[in-house]
Amino acid sequence: MEPRKASDSLTIMTELVLPNDTNIFGNLMGGRLMYWMDIAAALATQKHCNAPAVTASVDNISFESPIKLGNVVHIEAKITRAFNSSMEVHLKVWGEDLIHQYKYKSNEAYYTFVALDPNRKPRPVPPVIAETEEEKKLYDGALRRRQLRLILGGKLKPDDATELKALFVKD
Repeated sequence: MEPRKASDSLTIMTELVLPNDTNIFGNLMGGRLMYWMDIAAALATQKHCNAPAVTASVDNISFESPIKLGNVVHIEAKITRAFNSSMEVHLKVWGEDLIHQYKYKSNEAYYTFVALDPNRKPRPVPPVIAETEEEKKLYDGALRRRQLRLILGGKLKPDDATELKALFVKD
């Protein structure tokens, strides 16, 4: 399967925060943001593998700054690494206050998606080519993040997580 550049999967989604998107404090609801992030991640994965893909997991999402009613949300999604049928997506989210003309970081997260064949079974995906320094850093860390996800999901024994063990156990 022909490898694809991480940059080829880049998806940037922009949304306006309207009253129906907010909580009683006038902030964007976390669930609405996660919904938009899921869409952006799905688009990035489908660009990478040219196939439908579904959400397999969502890593910790910490909200650094609230996004207010009337502000704009910018979501950037890009594939960091592909495994057999799964792909890790890194998402960065910014809020933008158009009136005061400034952007601020809201949060970031990692989503994992699995590509599906026409029978809705997992299918192989192309490898990722990391080009920039940031892409290489995210690519290198993806295996450790994957092993942690698999341990937490009960699909990998901690003793088998060689990449994670190397961080803590010295020979």
